Amino acid sequence: MPLKILIIYSVLFAALLGSNPLYAFNLPKHFSSADLPNPPLFAPPSGTVQQHPTTSLKNKNGISDKHVLLKSYHNWKGVKYRLGGDSRRGIDCSAFTRRMAKEFSVHLPRTTAAQMRSGQKITKQQLKVGDLVFFKTSRQDRHVGIYIGDDQFIHASRKKGVITSSMNNTYWMTRYETSVRVIG
Repeated sequence: MPLKILIIYSVLFAALLGSNPLYAFNLPKHFSSADLPNPPLFAPPSGTVQQHPTTSLKNKNGISDKHVLLKSYHNWKGVKYRLGGDSRRGIDCSAFTRRMAKEFSVHLPRTTAAQMRSGQKITKQQLKVGDLVFFKTSRQDRHVGIYIGDDQFIHASRKKGVITSSMNNTYWMTRYETSVRVIG
């Protein structure tokens, strides 16, 4: 048995002995997927949930980082809200999240309702940088933003334009509806 395969099996066995067999781990860069046996040997049991990446958005260079997301946000910071808007002259919440996701090579639909159906629903406790957060602002209206960690999200606010807000703010806390992870 080649040494690389033996090492891979050893690492996998050690991971299985841990408290959670689904923990992700990184193999050294010199290993390639060609070194791995058939993928079904490593697939988790059906019905189990695989661990998710730290961030769900990755930029065109494959970088998945809060700082990259915030840099994109700063290009939009302060742009006024305009219902139906999709430019720096005015933008609404779903157009903003769509534009931000596009910077990370992720395609989102145009409307908040469609974005809500565009990925895997997750709980508030599962939120990671780059996840979409949805709020029910009236009987018919919903609002969407992008989670940036530490209970903060970026969005196009009707009153203040593109800003960051706290999910712990009473207004947003009482209107929180769901979260979605969209992986590009």
